[in-house]
Order: sequence, then C-alpha cells, then structure tokens
Amino acid sequence: MINKIDKNVSRLRRHRRVRGKIFGTSSKPRLCVFRSLNHIYAQLIDDNAQKTLVSASSVEKSFKFDGGNKEGAREVGKLIGQRCVEKGFLDVVFDRGGYLYHGRVRELADGARECGLKF
Repeated sequence: MINKIDKNVSRLRRHRRVRGKIFGTSSKPRLCVFRSLNHIYAQLIDDNAQKTLVSASSVEKSFKFDGGNKEGAREVGKLIGQRCVEKGFLDVVFDRGGYLYHGRVRELADGARECGLKF
C-alpha cells in the first residue's frame, strides 16, 4: 500500500519550528502569511499583547484581483504595506507560515517591500 505524506501536516510542523524562533513585539511586529488555494492573507501581529494590528487579504470586497495568483499576492502585499506605513510600522519580522519563500509568498513580500516595509 502506498502511504502519501500529508503536505499540510508537514507545513504545520515547519511552521511550529519557525515560530519557535520568530517573535513579534510592539516595536517590530510579525508579518504572518497564510496561503490557501484561491486566496492569500497577511496579518501584522504583536505577540506580546497577542493582538492583530493590521490585516489584508484577497477576500476583502474592495479587492479587485484574484488571490490565487502572483499578481493578486503582490497587490495584497502592497495593501498590507500601505496600511502598516499609515499606522507607523516600518520594521517587521516576516513569518512565511511554513511555506516555501517562492511564488505567491515571495510576491507578497516584494509588494510589502515596495511600500516601504523593512524585513
């Protein structure tokens, strides 16, 4: 019998390992990324206060792009970048959520950097 590895279980294991090393503070919050098949989500999180400071996603009604491709991910990155700069957060810690830094995750990061975020 063929045993297939569950990719999400492997991703969650990687995410737990990375989260042991990455921690967001009020001065340098964590930019967390979640990627589903059709959408992409980004949150700015203060782990000390356990609060979400800023969020953006491809599910929002005002969002005009498809979240399941690179163009949409870059636009979500620009959106989260603009909202972070408005709130005064310029330095962040990037949490890729156990995903490879490739494709949509990389485009989101590049879009956030275009708006002035540093990580």
